[in-house]
Amino acid sequence: MDDNAIVELYLSRNEEAIEQTAQKYGLKLRKIAYGILDDLETAKECENDTYNETWNLIPPHEPRTYLFPFVGRIARNIALNICKKNNAQKRSAVYCELTREMEECIPAPDVAAEKEDAEILTGLINSFLETCSKEQRLVFVRRYWYFDPVNSIAAAFGFSPAKVKTMLFRLRADLKQYLEKGGYTV
Repeated sequence: MDDNAIVELYLSRNEEAIEQTAQKYGLKLRKIAYGILDDLETAKECENDTYNETWNLIPPHEPRTYLFPFVGRIARNIALNICKKNNAQKRSAVYCELTREMEECIPAPDVAAEKEDAEILTGLINSFLETCSKEQRLVFVRRYWYFDPVNSIAAAFGFSPAKVKTMLFRLRADLKQYLEKGGYTV
């Protein structure tokens, strides 16, 4: 079933929408959560929470052409919140590592203008990724959206881990320059 039809099921409050979403995207949602949480049972709970949150958000949202990014973002945010809660006193090594990597190129949020800045920053990051090769984009997204380990990315692309680390280092440096041109400084 295509995304538009699934969204129509949500809009008509038909519970089959959840079944269709699970059938089409369940494994991917679990992978997102597992990449952050590193616990299969918690990832499954996160997946189920994602369906509940999606049910509550459609309507008013109608992600007809972007259902997977919509539910993927929900799953990712739920998993990150669980990670933060579970590690309130001790930070997760993977989470800390990725945070440190991105702190090199993305500015700290300004609380006063946080939402507007976040939208502008998101647009700049998206336009930066459009300037990258498909391979670079995929590596970047696998690392910073899906939280995939470097070794997993290397295996998927047939690269050495050193090549992936170098590529990510250069992408972060290029992103930093791109953001600075857009008016953001770290």
